[in-house]
Amino acid sequence: MTTTTSEPGYADLPRLISLMTGDDKHHAAAESTVDVLWVLFDRVLDLGPETARRPGRDRFLLSKGHGPMAYYAVLVAKGWLDEDELADWSSARSRLGHHPDRVRAPGVEISSGSLGHGLPIAVGTALGLRARRFSSRIVTLVGDAELDEGSNHEAIVVAARLGLDKLTTVVVDNQSSTHGWPGGIARRFETEGWAVRTVSGRDHEALYDAFTTPHPGRPLAVVTVVEPKGAH
Repeated sequence: MTTTTSEPGYADLPRLISLMTGDDKHHAAAESTVDVLWVLFDRVLDLGPETARRPGRDRFLLSKGHGPMAYYAVLVAKGWLDEDELADWSSARSRLGHHPDRVRAPGVEISSGSLGHGLPIAVGTALGLRARRFSSRIVTLVGDAELDEGSNHEAIVVAARLGLDKLTTVVVDNQSSTHGWPGGIARRFETEGWAVRTVSGRDHEALYDAFTTPHPGRPLAVVTVVEPKGAH
């Protein structure tokens, strides 16, 4: 008699995340992104191990690189990584560090953790792919506090002026920003000419609709609201 095991799914993500210990400080950062990551990798992005070397593939750039446990869990579920790697994730032997390393970890497009880099890199990536006439989607995930970084403000302005409509910025809002923005996060993007949608970061159907509804001629910002940091 032979037994088969099914591929991990969304219900397995808490278990997979729990295998990665030793970074309790950033556990909330991981939990805040888990639903967004799942919807993107499961239903939105044309991205997987089989497309890894395809020049016209979609791109996902995790700018919120501190606390990548949910990211690694989703990469396991989608076949990029082996589950056995998670328990040893932060050792000197592991290719999975507390910050993702694009040189070592399959499925990781950029090394991140130092905040404020993902959106500017995504703008450059979108420009490069447009110049090569690819229709690839580029998605970057940032935190609300990360938007305090000045490099993001410059990128927000440039992306809209250049009409980078293949670019999506997901802002996970767990109310951890020190300074904030007059009128809220959505208004910051709207003022510069982005298409903006604000949804619950836990509602998979709302997330899917926000990511897939057309926004011709403009980049898209999706503000995903989750529980305030420290609420658990």
